[in-house]
Amino acid sequence: MAKVPAVKLNDGNKIPQLGLGVWQVPDEQAASSVKEALAAGYRSVDTAAIYGNEQGVGAGLRAAGVARKDLFVTTKLWNDRHGYDDAHKAMDESLEKLGLAYVDLYLIHWPVAGSTKFLDAWRAMVEMKEDGRARSIGVSNFTQANLERLMESSKVVPAVNQIELHPGFTQRELRAFHAKHGIATESWSPLAQGGITKEKVILDLAKKHGKSPAQVTLRWHLQSDLIVIPKSVTPARIRENIDVFDFELSGDDMAAIDGIKEGARLGPDPERFGA
Repeated sequence: MAKVPAVKLNDGNKIPQLGLGVWQVPDEQAASSVKEALAAGYRSVDTAAIYGNEQGVGAGLRAAGVARKDLFVTTKLWNDRHGYDDAHKAMDESLEKLGLAYVDLYLIHWPVAGSTKFLDAWRAMVEMKEDGRARSIGVSNFTQANLERLMESSKVVPAVNQIELHPGFTQRELRAFHAKHGIATESWSPLAQGGITKEKVILDLAKKHGKSPAQVTLRWHLQSDLIVIPKSVTPARIRENIDVFDFELSGDDMAAIDGIKEGARLGPDPERFGA
């Protein structure tokens, strides 16, 4: 069984560097996917209220029989719950669906363009951390401007910013800002929604190392000091995605992937995305 390294967060807690994402996984399928992943050695699962599968994720966690202290569960606050009271209620709803007393990481899912209401949500989330419902708190899809606004209003710096990140969309400037302020970077859509299979550099490296293009790409994320949460519902692919700790990319390999031409984001633009 793979041993996944952990990343120490700015609040002293640790998150496994590789976990399972469950975006677009139906609730009825989430339980089997999570159970399969935990059997393969995953200990981190990333869900969100808007995914509609928190109940399935919770069922999978219970079915796997792994001790709660050994799990790392992330969920997220949706855009229409950014009010202070709404955020508290949303957290309680997520905990009930998951069947948990706390989550390890709670994120503001999007900043919501043209609004600073996320500041009210953050104030509530600081209280959630204090009362133990969230071990760590962070954000997702925040730009540098969003982060600066949040940090101006609060002494609590987000532990994580989960952002779209993959070869060809590497977010170097934002990652540098994260590093300066002790914010861990977590990659969503790490495999560019399958787009990596069109990149000759990655295909050549997969052949060189006897690994799949996905494994090479996940290795690039790991060696770039990123936290990564590939999504799959296929048992063989779930196992393949965690089988990335028996090889290493060379400096030249990493540079070749870093050199892939930068393109457009695949998901929504945080500066335009709303409730």
